[in-house]
Amino acid sequence: MASNETPYGLEPDAAAPGARPLRLAGKASRSGQASTGSGRTEAIDPFVLSEVEGRAASDSAHVPERRCVLTGAHDARDNLIRLAISPDGDLLPDVRAKAPGRGAWIGVNRKTLEAAQAKGKLKGALARSFKGKPLTVPDDLGARIETALERVFLDRLGLESRSGALVLGSDRIEEAARKGRVHLLMHAADGSRKLDQALRVGRDEEGSGLRGVALPVSRTILAMALGRENVVHIALIDRAAAQRVSHALARWRGFIGLDGGAEPRDSSRGLPVSTMTSDADGEASGPNDTDGGDAVGPNDTGGDATGQDRRD
Repeated sequence: MASNETPYGLEPDAAAPGARPLRLAGKASRSGQASTGSGRTEAIDPFVLSEVEGRAASDSAHVPERRCVLTGAHDARDNLIRLAISPDGDLLPDVRAKAPGRGAWIGVNRKTLEAAQAKGKLKGALARSFKGKPLTVPDDLGARIETALERVFLDRLGLESRSGALVLGSDRIEEAARKGRVHLLMHAADGSRKLDQALRVGRDEEGSGLRGVALPVSRTILAMALGRENVVHIALIDRAAAQRVSHALARWRGFIGLDGGAEPRDSSRGLPVSTMTSDADGEASGPNDTDGGDAVGPNDTGGDATGQDRRD
């Protein structure tokens, strides 16, 4: 077992080179447009288009899928949320899918999950998934999942920061954005959008609605996660890193009910904005708007679960 790994996946995991990004909301054409299925088209970042086209060649590769215990829909397991039972019998989120033992998968947002929980549907679905094994579903399961997904995102930022793919500081980000080097731009929830224009200039999309992604956390949380005094804006200048961060962000935003709808033309366009899905595993299984340089992410102290050998 790696030094940064526990049986429950509580430490930041290394970059997952084989992780498959979430699907685009529509089909991409060679012209750089995405069909939304409602007669509308939306522009796609040229990088995204190349990613979509490049991925077609590898579509034949096997991608593990799971089924959502609530909806019955199937999706790649990387897009879903795994639930597992702890040694004490508590149902806990295993968002890194590393806990041993049997697991159940969900692909719904928090609102839908809590509605199913209130109506007793979740309990019935879990009873089938875990074959009647005694378990306790915490009342705050949705909150625990949200916290765990936030932690995964923040840890991912820390990992990319250490790799040099992440840029902080308004001046540095503006320079990189104007040169077209920024693949993903993000702002703290309480930060300004002043760097969006530089992003549009660098993408040669002045006058468009392109803008950075508003994160559902404050500058204080970002600063703590990255070990900096003040973090308002974050830019990714490496394409692969931007995709990894965007995938973690899409899972988190999707679960809390944002899933891209709040930013119809943001810089994460096509660097996944999610729909989420899952399977009962049949196997036992205030300050100034300035911020600065690169930094290290925190250790993951999260609420993941379980005991026994994992078989899914």
